[in-house]
Amino acid sequence: MRSGGRSDPVAALIRAATHADAAAVGAIYDHYVRETVVTFEETEVGANAMATRVADVQSRGLPWLVVECDGHLAGYAYAGPWKARSAYRHTVESTIYLAPGHTGRGLGLPLYRALLDALRACGTHAVIGGISLPNAASIALHEKVGFRPIGRLVEVGRKFDRWIDVGYWQLLL
Repeated sequence: MRSGGRSDPVAALIRAATHADAAAVGAIYDHYVRETVVTFEETEVGANAMATRVADVQSRGLPWLVVECDGHLAGYAYAGPWKARSAYRHTVESTIYLAPGHTGRGLGLPLYRALLDALRACGTHAVIGGISLPNAASIALHEKVGFRPIGRLVEVGRKFDRWIDVGYWQLLL
């Protein structure tokens, strides 16, 4: 799928992740582990662990997509099970990350829309997005694709010596 950016169009290709993408996906994610509270992981993951994660998601019949821009992997989005119990099987939790230097270029919206289209195609009913707060950009992206806020958990994470709230957004497909 080809998509464009906002005011300065960016040629992008959105496709399913492959094993060969694991190192680039891991590098993007590890930046967020090291530098931000966007993820609550505190130890870098690396290529091998990321390859296992991608394979696990895809083995469940769920999408893991990447976006390429100018020949480089610029971000990824995927959905994993919300909870393990069988009654939750039609609900997933979505995740999206863009590489540093690729945020604000109009890549997130088409990537998230492609993820939601793939989730519709595989019979998903509800999508949950968890956002470490504050995070105005992530909130705006989720709401732009139709998510609505459903709750806030106060001080449930601790990273970089501070307490972090998590907000939850939901989209019914």
